[in-house]
Amino acid sequence: MAPPKSVRSISQQAFDELVKENIEDLGMDSTEALEDAIQTLTLQGVDLSGIVTSILDSGEENPVMQSLEKLKELDRDCKQGDGDETDVKEIIEWLDKLNDACHVDGSGNTAIATKNGAIELVCSICGKLGSEGLVSALKTLVSLLHDLQSTEIFREINGPKMVMNILKNRKENISILNSGFAVVSAAATGNEVLKEAFMNLKIDELILQCLREFSRGSIPCVYDAVRVLLTSDDNRVVASEVYGYARRFAKVGIVEALVDSLHDGIKAPSLVSASVALKAIAVNDEICRAVAENGGIDAILRCIDDSSEQGEKVVAITCCSLLSKLAGSDINKSAIVDKDGMNKLMKLATRFSDDPAVLHEESEFFMYQSIFCHLGGVSSSQAISYAECPITYSISTDFICKYNIICNKMG
Repeated sequence: MAPPKSVRSISQQAFDELVKENIEDLGMDSTEALEDAIQTLTLQGVDLSGIVTSILDSGEENPVMQSLEKLKELDRDCKQGDGDETDVKEIIEWLDKLNDACHVDGSGNTAIATKNGAIELVCSICGKLGSEGLVSALKTLVSLLHDLQSTEIFREINGPKMVMNILKNRKENISILNSGFAVVSAAATGNEVLKEAFMNLKIDELILQCLREFSRGSIPCVYDAVRVLLTSDDNRVVASEVYGYARRFAKVGIVEALVDSLHDGIKAPSLVSASVALKAIAVNDEICRAVAENGGIDAILRCIDDSSEQGEKVVAITCCSLLSKLAGSDINKSAIVDKDGMNKLMKLATRFSDDPAVLHEESEFFMYQSIFCHLGGVSSSQAISYAECPITYSISTDFICKYNIICNKMG
């Protein structure tokens, strides 16, 4: 692997000085001076991310810098867990302003905030706030954790431990739990080291407690946290540990808790999220069979049937994708056939005959199902009848080719 290309950086103060020199020494107007400074530094290979490079009206201050300056002042004055009510309200107000500024498309405000210590500042504030204000602080932190550099800052200041303490100590507040798990997702995305940090802090056990203690769907971000923690998405790592994490999740009993969410049916708010999380956990034959043993296949097929009748495309795609993953177990393949799964999927294909996304998920399932039938001596007529169905001919042509090639290789 080639060494990373070195990138030159500049401070906000040095950038402002350069613009000032263009105005005072070269007689440029403010717009021309700014454009010249940007062009000159860009040609020199200087990274300008996190630098305020916009021209504001006279007397106007960049909203990010303004918010950070005010929050720093309030943070200094705020005692841990004992802030004045007026101060807390003001902190919330400025946190919300910072959060809004970070969501302005194309502004670069998130990078500006990160470069100027926003992550460290918001984490400091989190440690001093009571329940009131924590949701705003955590939501702002989610906005700030946008790339590897920002998540590394979060790791270096022991952010995972801080968030875990909040999740453990504020379990009575669902809004705080949901925002806390959103921080977990944002921090662990693309960062294997942070996934490991959260797992070392036993986040799997905490997630199980939350799934058991609170009504299903009341903490939607917990499902996304499971998915992110079990996704190998850090390009720096050759061999990810997420497979082992998935087995840990299964061992503590999260499979059963997630399958329970599927039993609530198609209208359950957590159905899609729980299905995606369950797919991430189902990494081996044992876990796939555990899903079936807890009634997972029955629940999925029922949801597929209902999604066909009610036209719920997102549910159909998600459930077909999960069913395809569970069909990695030969025992599950037989169970799907025995439970009339093939006919339910053919009915779904008819309902969404003009939607490639749904048909793609079904095609993958039927390919594996047909290979199983070929090897096990079970009749594959149902799978082939799907492939021959005129409604899905365009996608099933590819399916038949894959099926024939693999079966010929198997003899």
